[in-house]
Amino acid sequence: MIVSGFRFKPKLWTIIVTIAFTIMFVELGKWQLSRAEEKNTQYEQITLLSKEPAVTLPSSLIKFEDFQYREIEVRGVFQPKYTIYVDNKTYKGNAGYHVLTPIKISNSSLSVIINRGWVATGTDRAVLPEFPVVNGEIVIKGLAVSPELRMLELSEHITTGLVWDNFDLQRYHETTGLDLQPVMVLQKDELDDGLIRDWERPNSGADRNLGYAFQWFSLAITAIVIFLVLNVKRANKRTDSEK
Repeated sequence: MIVSGFRFKPKLWTIIVTIAFTIMFVELGKWQLSRAEEKNTQYEQITLLSKEPAVTLPSSLIKFEDFQYREIEVRGVFQPKYTIYVDNKTYKGNAGYHVLTPIKISNSSLSVIINRGWVATGTDRAVLPEFPVVNGEIVIKGLAVSPELRMLELSEHITTGLVWDNFDLQRYHETTGLDLQPVMVLQKDELDDGLIRDWERPNSGADRNLGYAFQWFSLAITAIVIFLVLNVKRANKRTDSEK
């Protein structure tokens, strides 16, 4: 086929390959858009839950999904001997730790991890900061989040005494022997203990899916452009001797 001095005569296999890849890229882009919409819907539900009155963490074992991102209250006693420091946490560009201390829930054999806040590492990393802990029964209010805190793992060993590179609930259970609720509480109460509790609000994560969708759709367009560039060629004009 010749149009305006250009010849377009692609081979059958190039048409099949281009159509196949274009459909695949478009479907992947649509899937990422659906994931973004799903995450936004979930985030809206989570936002509504966070505005509801705080609920008391029960003494029996819970399902994490039932409490995720809800404001909760925990009544119990701090267990400072099980305090650990999660390393590589930054606040306004400064290096520091998240200080985690479990609370034994009143009238229960279960404990729950309380992320008490952030503190700077200091000039001597060999000396860990110490903080006062309220003795006796206390009520802590905070946001229920995933009990996993992870950074880049440089080795299989993530614990070094009281300082952990990452926090893993199962490994903490094995280390301490404590029976734990499958949740972490970001403490919001101000207890005048020197810890900073300026928590970032969790986002939906939909922006990443939208970015992936854009990439897939771009690849679909690129596949079509490459197909056209390789198969549209200028038609050769016949000379007078060939007429």
